Amino acid sequence: MSRIGGRPEISTQHVYGLTLRVARWRAGAPGTPLLFLNGIGADIAAAAPLLAQIDGREVWTLDMPGVGGSPDAILPYSAPTMAAIVMEIADRFHQTLIDLAGFSWGGALAQQIAVQFPGRIRRMVLMATTPSVGAPGIGWAALLDDDMLASGLKLPTATPLGLTYQTMAMAGWTSAAMLPHLKNTPVLILMGERDGVVPAGHGQAIADLIDGAALEVVPGSHLFPFTHAAKIAARISAFLDRPDAAQAAA
Repeated sequence: MSRIGGRPEISTQHVYGLTLRVARWRAGAPGTPLLFLNGIGADIAAAAPLLAQIDGREVWTLDMPGVGGSPDAILPYSAPTMAAIVMEIADRFHQTLIDLAGFSWGGALAQQIAVQFPGRIRRMVLMATTPSVGAPGIGWAALLDDDMLASGLKLPTATPLGLTYQTMAMAGWTSAAMLPHLKNTPVLILMGERDGVVPAGHGQAIADLIDGAALEVVPGSHLFPFTHAAKIAARISAFLDRPDAAQAAA
């Protein structure tokens, strides 16, 4: 179970030759658990202020290989492979159905998971992300993010190899052809109004491809989920707690 004071339960998962550090808040809580996927080079500690405030459900995340408490991968990995690895961890937690949230690089991986594992994602929140990663190294400009500089938040925490493999996993990746298949999955897209790394137009491109997806432009720049954690946590919770259409009609 989760520890006192909002601190997560930390475990190490060995999956397909990788060793991954995993954090779980309110482990075993009732309701649909939420998996959060972080941006390139960002670790559990960076996500903690946001995830600790998403109350009323289990929330879990992990450090990608070469990030935070996860050692480097021996070999490169692809987006589909990492999607399978993440869902293997969900299986170990006996989580057949999950909610999914992803920020930046993690938002791209969230899209990959949603289309690769249809029927296992109840709802999805995409933040500061894109349907097409056209340039290797996307995310480095976050080092000059206005909100990050003002807050003192330090990113990334990855090794050079960890960053290289994360970049390679998404090089040339696009979800554009796959996103229309998510028309039956409720999707909330949050984009920062001053985001110079992934401008809000990328969120609009996702919304245009998913029938019924909701797009909201929120205050802040690229790191708004961390620098405006309380407001974003409340918005995520409200979306995940919203009654399904069938329940609302009952």
